[in-house]
Amino acid sequence: MANTTVETTENGAPKTRGTGVGPGRARAHRRKFLGRTLAIVAGLIVVGSAPYLLYRHFAALESTDDAEIDGYIYPVSSRISGYVMRVMVDDNQYVRAGTVLAQLDPQDYDVAVATARATLANDEASAASFATNVPITSISTSSQVSTAEAEISTAEAAVVGAQRQFEAAQAALRQAEANDLKAQDDVNRYKPLAAKDEISQQQYTQAVDSERATAAAVESARAAAAATEQSIVEARARLAQAQAQLKSAETRPQQISVQRSRARAAQAETQRAEAVLQQAQLNLQYTTIVAPVSGVVGERSVQPGQNVAPGQQLMTIVPLDSKNIWVTADFKETQLKYMRPGQPVEVSVDTYGRTYPGHVLNIAGATGARSSLLPPENATGNYVKVVQRIPVKIVFDNGQDPKHLLRPGMSVEPTVRVR
Repeated sequence: MANTTVETTENGAPKTRGTGVGPGRARAHRRKFLGRTLAIVAGLIVVGSAPYLLYRHFAALESTDDAEIDGYIYPVSSRISGYVMRVMVDDNQYVRAGTVLAQLDPQDYDVAVATARATLANDEASAASFATNVPITSISTSSQVSTAEAEISTAEAAVVGAQRQFEAAQAALRQAEANDLKAQDDVNRYKPLAAKDEISQQQYTQAVDSERATAAAVESARAAAAATEQSIVEARARLAQAQAQLKSAETRPQQISVQRSRARAAQAETQRAEAVLQQAQLNLQYTTIVAPVSGVVGERSVQPGQNVAPGQQLMTIVPLDSKNIWVTADFKETQLKYMRPGQPVEVSVDTYGRTYPGHVLNIAGATGARSSLLPPENATGNYVKVVQRIPVKIVFDNGQDPKHLLRPGMSVEPTVRVR
């Protein structure tokens, strides 16, 4: 057994030598033991909480592989019928908006424009003529009214004068007839007296001459009366004519209205001719078929020498900018509990093996099955509950595809952070 020598320090504390353990080394040993214990406990805590943390992480994400890139596909069709002279583009060629795609023969439409212009010029001349007739008719009818009124006054005065002359002629006729009767009586009285020579033959002859003179005066008075009667008839005829002219002139508003109606009709014809000219000019423009948007040409079916009809599809254009493409993801209905518009999305594109950031734009109003051509009928008694899928529209953030690498139809896997 080894001897142990106990020495004292300057404080009087025992000092151990040989194989004994000092107090400093014991404390270091205890610290090391405590550190290992704490590390083991911490490791156990981390290991124990890792499943929970992983659950929390993955529970906040919803993803699906039933998704693809969608986009608008613009059909290019002819708005008029025509003969295709040239086709300037081919399939898979990138074109900008306004680029000429095809050219139709414009000759027929040039002729239509020239004809429409000639018709418009003719209608404009007619409209100007009818418009000029309106004030002319107004002035003319106003003058006719004044003239007719003056003629009526003159005719009325003539009628009155003729009636007075007729009355005077009638009085003169009656006077002449009375004188003639007196002369006839004198002749009848003087004739037997002259035969008996009771009166002189000269006196009888004077009575006969006087009777002849009064008879002639009667005839003259009758002729004068007839003449004055004819004057009355003529004066009344002139009066009736003047009154008719006045009535005709008094239809001035109707005549002006008729002229204005004709002017409006001519103006309407002018407007119709203008519309026909505009349509002819549009048809001439439609002979040049241009790209409605920038994109890639596809499904070209038109060839030079082909006759096309209005509405016939010639090709399609697929725009590739980020505003015209999106992701349609068919999520299970059980994945939509916490999904809302605006939530961030990471879209993994199978073609390039990279992800693009985006966000949820909206959620469809019905399931894909309900929107299909033949929706399921669950009232047959053979109902089997199947988890339905609802389309979710996801859009890319701005500036994510400057080189236009994404194409409609590509398979993608979107992951939505729902919490």
